[in-house]
Amino acid sequence: MAVKRGDIVRAVREKLENSIEAQSSDARFPEYLFKTKGEVVETKGDYVFVKFGYVPTPGFWLRADQLEKVG
Repeated sequence: MAVKRGDIVRAVREKLENSIEAQSSDARFPEYLFKTKGEVVETKGDYVFVKFGYVPTPGFWLRADQLEKVG
């Protein structure tokens, strides 16, 4: 999936939970990754930096294929 700066996305639980990123760190991802819409802030190669929600929460670097575009 091609995402660009400004796209609204949501993390796909099935793709993220079994990923190499989950195996290399704490696999307990916060629920807001899957329930809250996020905005793509930056892209670098296969990875995108996403800022989730309207309250202060940390952003995440995720692979583009672990995201889905939402309305």
